[in-house]
Amino acid sequence: MPRISYGPERDAQLGQWATKQLADYIDTGGVKGHIEDMSFVGGYRYETMLLIRYTGRKSGRTMIVSLGYCQFGPEVVIVASLGGSDEHPQWYRNIAAGGPLAFQIGTQAFNCSWREAGGDERDEVWRWVARSNPLLGSYRIATTREIPLLMLTPLEEIPVFTRADISAA
Repeated sequence: MPRISYGPERDAQLGQWATKQLADYIDTGGVKGHIEDMSFVGGYRYETMLLIRYTGRKSGRTMIVSLGYCQFGPEVVIVASLGGSDEHPQWYRNIAAGGPLAFQIGTQAFNCSWREAGGDERDEVWRWVARSNPLLGSYRIATTREIPLLMLTPLEEIPVFTRADISAA
């Protein structure tokens, strides 16, 4: 099953928005791109976005993607939903394969450790995610797979991400 479709016009709008949002986030050092209006696809007007930087498991390239997130206690939660698809997103497959991981929220970036929420904690985190970001919560019912919830723990602060951090194709 492909990711949730919002219809051809909204899907195109979402694709254009995603490209611009990532560029704005990186080009402004996080001044723009952290808080976004996602109401055009059923989210809140003020959704929080972060950047993750990871290494490709096959290519060895450094990549950066923008994702919605939620704060859960001292950890940051990202949802490997791929818009409700029955497939795991490539960024998740790359992170699961190992290698360094970092995230940026607004104008602060951190190397981090990560783990997947499991058991009773997983249920508690899902409830929090669904309340905090209904768009992310809606993806859970769109697929039969168990969507991974990655819990990020910031370690040391690092410089914000730049375009120079992204490896050429």
